[in-house]
Amino acid sequence: MPPVLTQASFPAHLVTLDNGLTIIHQYTSATPVAAVDVWVKAGAIAEPDEWAGMAHFLEHMIFKGTERLAPGSFDLAIERRGGITNAATSYDYAHYFITTAAQHLEETLPYLAELLLHAAIPDSEFGRERQVVLEEIHQSYDDPDWVAFQSLNEMVYQRHPYGRSILGSEETLMARSPAEMRQFHSAHYQPENMTVVVVGDITQTVAIDLVSQSFQSFTPPLDCPRYIPEAEPPITTIRRQEIHLPRLEQARLMMAWIGAGVDSQSQDLDEQLNAAYGLDILSVLLAEGRTSRLVRELREERKLVQAIGSGFSLQRESGLFTISAWLDPENLERVEAIICDRLSQLSAKPISEAELARCKRLLCNDYAFSTETPGQLAGLYGYYSILANPSIATTYTQRIQSIQATDLQHLANHYLSPYHYAVTVVRPLC
Repeated sequence: MPPVLTQASFPAHLVTLDNGLTIIHQYTSATPVAAVDVWVKAGAIAEPDEWAGMAHFLEHMIFKGTERLAPGSFDLAIERRGGITNAATSYDYAHYFITTAAQHLEETLPYLAELLLHAAIPDSEFGRERQVVLEEIHQSYDDPDWVAFQSLNEMVYQRHPYGRSILGSEETLMARSPAEMRQFHSAHYQPENMTVVVVGDITQTVAIDLVSQSFQSFTPPLDCPRYIPEAEPPITTIRRQEIHLPRLEQARLMMAWIGAGVDSQSQDLDEQLNAAYGLDILSVLLAEGRTSRLVRELREERKLVQAIGSGFSLQRESGLFTISAWLDPENLERVEAIICDRLSQLSAKPISEAELARCKRLLCNDYAFSTETPGQLAGLYGYYSILANPSIATTYTQRIQSIQATDLQHLANHYLSPYHYAVTVVRPLC
């Protein structure tokens, strides 16, 4: 089991305001820079089915101003001070960040807070920006890997919103109105759903005072249709789908298994994290680097694939483990069979200490490289605050190092069945 790590191990300071807003601050003096990342529990899983795409569309509309800020004035204010800003929406969250010289944070943070708390969502901008999102959807269907992955998601998650496209569809977006988006914004962009992370050359007192002052005038929440979760049926067979696409030179083989999620209310949070990070190790073991098992055998030795990769995506309600290959169509069945056979071997025999050490080294190095800047740290803390608890963000390497070969054997047997998975095959249209 992973070591028990206390709040004292967490290098940042965490405070929850009376209104429910969470603030995380860490002082770093290496460079005179400050990063602010605001994470909101208002991702795609907050949408009812008929509102699919609303969270991502709202991310676009947030930047269309408020009663006090004209469209574009926020970006101009940040750029004039040499800062950068961006945003992203996923299933579990939406987040908005700025990075600027520390001396300019007092001037720039109120702009971001104004947008997030008081987005006007003007009727005049709604139709124009919807066309931008619709164009994103149309472009995504020109990407065979996106098409394959989305089809795979839909097979894995047949009831859960994780199976829907974050972008939504033309049908759902065209049916929505500015008033409904204002409902969604008002219902979900509330202090108890937000974490504001400040990392950089800003003292704790200044950071907390600045966030407290900027994020205080929330609008009263409006009623909004809510997502009502259904129990996702387990994968008890091989769910298979085949797609034929034009202008495709290489076939695609995409396989998926439901993995561990992170439930912050669970008594077994340590066990969930151990399983999730063990699946990280298994993904590296199978297909990261030339010496990984599937890359070495299927690409380097047998020449059956042009490329192959695997990965584990940690999500709040369930993770997703995938193996994807790019290959000639005549090798599809053979490669799938070999992958299933190698998964059976993982369940039957512990991996070697040398392989385990290699995987741990790669993952710990990747973690170190991803925590070098204030922006990276802010993103890490915000991400874990949405999933479970920000204090576990810095326990990754210790937990990875604690996992043993027998743990991985158990995880492979539990999660990576060669008989129960979803698979999408994409073939060139003849």
